[in-house]
Amino acid sequence: MSFNLYLPRFRTTCATLMAAAMTMLSTPLLADDDETARNVVSRSDEVRFPRDGFQVLITIESTTPGEPPEERKYRILSKGNENTIVQTLEPASDRGQSMLMRGRDLWVFMPNISQPVRLSVSQRLTGQVANGDLARANFSGDYEPRILRTDTIDGEKMYVLELTAVDRGVTYAKVLYWVRQSNNWPHRAEFYSLSDRLLKVARYEKFQNLGGRVRPTQLVMEDALKKGEVSVLRYSQMTAKDLPDRVFTKQYMDKLNRVD
Repeated sequence: MSFNLYLPRFRTTCATLMAAAMTMLSTPLLADDDETARNVVSRSDEVRFPRDGFQVLITIESTTPGEPPEERKYRILSKGNENTIVQTLEPASDRGQSMLMRGRDLWVFMPNISQPVRLSVSQRLTGQVANGDLARANFSGDYEPRILRTDTIDGEKMYVLELTAVDRGVTYAKVLYWVRQSNNWPHRAEFYSLSDRLLKVARYEKFQNLGGRVRPTQLVMEDALKKGEVSVLRYSQMTAKDLPDRVFTKQYMDKLNRVD
């Protein structure tokens, strides 16, 4: 029998084997991409803030076209990216106000109000800064990441990740996140609403030694809808701090404010 009679069948078999091989290869590659995305976001979280207990001061300067700048100062006590206290230091008229974050539950404590008030993490705190921007900077715990592509910016290769909120209790529905491939330094973030509307853009700047390693000491947040409305967050005096769990309770908040 002529070999030509077997040729179509041979080609079909080869094509089938090649398709099967590609299918087998594609699954681990996708799994590897997912694991890489999770590792990049987790390590980038550690660049921004320590995993263990720490204290840091944050000064926020917010500007709106045609109005004088507004400056506010906060002390942050945080442990494990899950428990956070935000104490207002300035302006003096607001001193004594504190926010307590446990997991995704957020309360504000006011000096003249006996009971704490429940807040949303997405509610605006000041300028372009939402409550969750200070109280819960935990991308790895709040979002499911995937790698969209890679970019090169100023000669640096970047992962571009899409972070999708794990539920509606987080600050933003979606984040596009640029992270340096070489050292997991965060570079840029775009924050989106549930309707996929761009809300604000953030830039991580002025990488310096802070709290034992090089971190971004300045975060610039710009309103994507109102041109010229900008908040600049400056981080300083970051120190490790032993923070027992009893600190992050409603009962302890009054005592903490009295000590301050």
